[in-house]
Amino acid sequence: MNIILDNCNSKNIMAAKLWIEDGSRADPRNKKGIHQILSSTILRGCGPYNNNKLAEIVENSGASLNCDTYEDGILISLKCIESDAYNLIPLIGWMITNPLLEKDQIELEKDLTIKAIKRQKESTYQLAFDGWRKIVYANGPYGHDPLGSISDINKITRDNLLSLGNSLTYRNKNLVISGKYPIDVDRYIKDLTSFKNINEVNLIKTKVTEKMHNSENDIIKNKSSIYTKAIKTQQVILILGKATIKYDNEADIMLRLISCYLGYGMSSVLFKILRERYGVVYEAGIYHPIRENQTPFIMHASTTEEKAVFTLKLLKECWEKVIESEITEEELYILKIKYRGQIAHSLQSISQRAEHKAHLLGIGVKENHEKETLLRLESISSKEIRKAANLYLRNPSLSICSNKEVVQKISKYWDK
Repeated sequence: MNIILDNCNSKNIMAAKLWIEDGSRADPRNKKGIHQILSSTILRGCGPYNNNKLAEIVENSGASLNCDTYEDGILISLKCIESDAYNLIPLIGWMITNPLLEKDQIELEKDLTIKAIKRQKESTYQLAFDGWRKIVYANGPYGHDPLGSISDINKITRDNLLSLGNSLTYRNKNLVISGKYPIDVDRYIKDLTSFKNINEVNLIKTKVTEKMHNSENDIIKNKSSIYTKAIKTQQVILILGKATIKYDNEADIMLRLISCYLGYGMSSVLFKILRERYGVVYEAGIYHPIRENQTPFIMHASTTEEKAVFTLKLLKECWEKVIESEITEEELYILKIKYRGQIAHSLQSISQRAEHKAHLLGIGVKENHEKETLLRLESISSKEIRKAANLYLRNPSLSICSNKEVVQKISKYWDK
């Protein structure tokens, strides 16, 4: 386990973020959601503490302790005052090395997760996004939501979770602590009983991890480039997107700049065209997260039945704009300022700083990657950006969720 200390003035507050490699991308195909159940249940008792005692320790300190499942990993988060670090950090170790995984707590978390999935299914946007993910990734690493599926969650047993829980000790881990922390905190962690197995183990790749890395080749070669979902609604959700490249790919910065150009701020292309010029959408934007494998690059919009086809036409024009033409020098100058501002805005708090660093290190990005990227930013040209767009953004796939009549109209337009 790597321990990275990030000392900064935070008025006696520290944030610790532990990233454990492999999240929902490593869910077995018939157990989608198992990492989500595991991460939520290890918060309900570990080491010498049952659910009530663990909650009491955290709440009496006025601290927060959470565990979340993402596609690429599991993130354990602790925020507390410096003087409580010695009492609370051992809990993180116990969560990994000795989760209790009591049957009643497992069933409770399964029930809560199933309810969360049902709430998701009430979201028109989520239905459209899940559909897009299905035709693009299929059984690949990002083919399902971290929450999983109801049918698979119902099949998960305690034995399944015990086996998966045992693998946490052996997975690659990066612990980042930001803010004001005890001066000897790294030595303290290395000497802790709760971290003993983590500190002694070699970084062995488990079968779970091997399965995940093989699965990244499972991106679907689908003949269809459109997914449709007809429901009773007057809302229209359009999602246009591609599976692109890894975050540590040299061309990733070009796509980051394109996402800023298209969807960041009131000077973005989507805002100026879809909102200001034509007023056809309630909401429009870009979804381009940080991912270890084939990162989704998505343009999305919410509109009305009457404006659905015209909105899709405008979306396609915006998408093709970055492929067919170069950004002007003035636009590029503003774009680089935007990108720097976006980075700064995302790292304002100690929690953001710790999580961002733990995440990047966890997906194999070297520690000085972003500094190098910001230095490289100065020399990036419009020609390079257009080249990346041509390489990675051609032939996007469409997902639409609306009523039957609108779905038929959009499908007909798309097939042309």
